[in-house]
Amino acid sequence: MTLKFSRRHLAKLAGLSALGLAMPAGAAEKKGKPAPERFAPAPFPKGFVWGTATSSYQIEGATAEDGRGPSIWDTFSHTAGKIADHSNGDRANEHYHRYQEDVALIRSLGVKAYRFSIAWPRVFPEGTGTPNPKGLDFYNRLIDELLANGIEPYATLYHWDLPQALQDRVGGWLSSDTSKAFGDYAGHVAARISDRVKNIFTINEAGRFLEFGYGLGIDAPGLKLPAGELNQARHNVVLGHGLAVQAIRAVARKGTRVGPAENIATCVPAFATAENIRATELATREMNAGLLGVMLEGKYTDGFLEYAGSNAPKFTAEELKIIGSKNDFVGLNIYAPQFYIAASDRKPGWSLLPFPASFPHMNSEWLRFGPEVIYWAPKIAAKIWNIDTIYISENGTSSEDRLRDDGRIYDLDRISFLRNYLVQLQRATSEGVPVMGYFLWSLMDNFEWIYGYEKRFGLYHVDFQTQARTPKLSAAFYRDVVARNAIGP
Repeated sequence: MTLKFSRRHLAKLAGLSALGLAMPAGAAEKKGKPAPERFAPAPFPKGFVWGTATSSYQIEGATAEDGRGPSIWDTFSHTAGKIADHSNGDRANEHYHRYQEDVALIRSLGVKAYRFSIAWPRVFPEGTGTPNPKGLDFYNRLIDELLANGIEPYATLYHWDLPQALQDRVGGWLSSDTSKAFGDYAGHVAARISDRVKNIFTINEAGRFLEFGYGLGIDAPGLKLPAGELNQARHNVVLGHGLAVQAIRAVARKGTRVGPAENIATCVPAFATAENIRATELATREMNAGLLGVMLEGKYTDGFLEYAGSNAPKFTAEELKIIGSKNDFVGLNIYAPQFYIAASDRKPGWSLLPFPASFPHMNSEWLRFGPEVIYWAPKIAAKIWNIDTIYISENGTSSEDRLRDDGRIYDLDRISFLRNYLVQLQRATSEGVPVMGYFLWSLMDNFEWIYGYEKRFGLYHVDFQTQARTPKLSAAFYRDVVARNAIGP
C-alpha cells in the first residue's frame, strides 16, 4: 500500500535531520507561502470516467414479465440447495420498475457513467429466432433516462444469464451454436442502441462463469465437465466474443467502441525486484492464455496448449482470426490478488507462492485484501498485450453493512478498502498506465449469485422487503473522490 508518508519517507526525513539538512521549522511560512504537501498524490487524469455498475439478473426482477424467457440462473436459483439463503432473482431489487429511482441514486453520486447489462432472454426468449421488442424497450427507457440525467450508458451484453432454451437445446457454451447465437444477438442489440450507447462490453467474467458453472458445478448451469469439454466451452465463449465484436462493427453507428470485461487472473510480484516483475509478466500471460490472452493475441500460447495436451480445445485458424478481432478497450474486473509470484530458475520461470492463513480478507472470505493488485494488474496487462485503453470494469467489496439504531450504515471497512485500492490505481495512472475509468461494484446491494442476499456490495443499502434504498457512508466517500478526481490528502 502506498501511504502519504511511508516508513521509507520518515526514515529519509530523520536521516536528513541528523545531517542538518532538513527544512527549518517555519521556513516556508517566512517566505509567505504555505509548506508544500510533499507527498500529496497526483489526481487522476483529466476526463477520467467515474462510474458504478450492476447486472441484469442481480437487480431487475420481473423475470416473467413482458415476454422475458427463463435464463439458466432462473433455473439454477430455483433448484434446492444451490443458493445459500434459498433465495432467487425473481424480485431482486425491482429495478425493472424502479429504474428511474435508481438512476437518481447514480446521479446523486456525481458519477457520469453507469455500466449495466442487458438480459439476453428479454431480447430473445428462446436465445435465437424471433426477438421480443418489449424486452429491448425496457433498456431503451433506461438508456434515455440515464442520458437525461447526464450519465453515459456503458452496456454489457452478457452477464451470465444465458437463455435456458439454448442450454436445453445445444448445451449452452458447450456448442459453437451458442457462439453464433450470441453474435446475432449482439448485432441485433447494437443496431438499436448504438445511436445512444457508444461503449459496449461483450462478455463479463468468462473466467468465473466457465470455471464455476461448467467446471465446478457451483454456478449456473451447475455442470462438472471434464477438462477437454471445459476447454472447448472456453473456446466457444471467446469465439462468441469475437463474433459479437464483428457483428457490432458491422451494424453499429460510427464511433461505437467495443471490448470484453474479464476478471483477469491477477498476478502480483512478491516484492518488486526486476526478476520478480518479469516473472509476474510471464505468469500473467500464461494464467490468462485460455481467455483474455487469446482474445488479445488471436492465438493460444504454446504453454497453454502444452499444459492442456489432449484436452486442448479444437479450433481453426479462421476461428482464431475471429477471436482476435481488434478491441477498442479492455475491461478488467479486479478485486483481489489471486497469485503472488516469485522468479524461479526452473521452468516456466516463475513460481506461485502459498497464501498464509493470516492473510487479511474482507467480509467475503475469497476477497483477500491486497490493494497493490489494482496497480500491478493493469500495468502488466497494458505492457504484455499493448493495450492502450483499460477500464476497471468492476472493483468493490462486501461489508457487514448493518443498519444502526440511527438508521445509518457506517461501512468503514468498505471505505478503507476503496481508499487503499484507489490510491494504488492513482499510482498507476500517474505513471502512465492507460486506465481511463473505474466502475465501482456495486451501485446497490443485490442478488449476489450463490450467496443470495447475504453478501452486500452496494453503496446503497437495500431492504429487500420494502425495497427502500439507503445511502451508506461509502456513498459519501465515493462522491467525494469523484468530485476531487483524486484520493484527497
